[in-house]
Amino acid sequence: MDPAALLVFAVALLVGAASPGPGLAAIVARVLARGRAGAFAFTAGVAFGDLVWLAAAVWGLAALAQSFHGLFLAVKWAGVGYLLLLAWRMWRAPAEIAAAAPAPRAERPLTLALAGLAVALGNPKVMVFYLALLPTLIDLRGVTLLGWAELSAVAALVLALVFSAYVLLALRARALFAAPDRLARLNRASALAMAGAAGWAASR
Repeated sequence: MDPAALLVFAVALLVGAASPGPGLAAIVARVLARGRAGAFAFTAGVAFGDLVWLAAAVWGLAALAQSFHGLFLAVKWAGVGYLLLLAWRMWRAPAEIAAAAPAPRAERPLTLALAGLAVALGNPKVMVFYLALLPTLIDLRGVTLLGWAELSAVAALVLALVFSAYVLLALRARALFAAPDRLARLNRASALAMAGAAGWAASR
């Protein structure tokens, strides 16, 4: 694929991915409340969902997504429900650094990854972004398997950079709230942010 087109795609995606949205809000809120615990798995799930939408846009699966609107709607509400559950847990979390210990047994890496995936798939505006951007850069009718792999690799790299930056910023912010009284306020603020992400996702 044309390197110039890949570069423009990377820059546009960098701007789009760094813009506030349900996925970023959920990632930041989770890291603020739980620290590093489960952050990678949850973030990886969100990123993979983004790549699913990219594949849908590249391979002309938008019509298929419309055909299975009910399925995507179910996934969307599953993601919203999970975000609300996390918000409830964060609101009730004890004001102790121990709250940042490894996530409960129910929150295994696969569970967290699937939750992140549900959050991403519940936001079809990501596919709209790809559908609006890609045709201006490449002829989607002529995309090869290699071309799709190149786009996916660039997208994965950009998403990793953006999400990692947000995770690190959230971890640094969390470190400023180590005192119990501050951590209590942080837990409540994280809960509200997570509930806000759920509402944001529900409104898409």
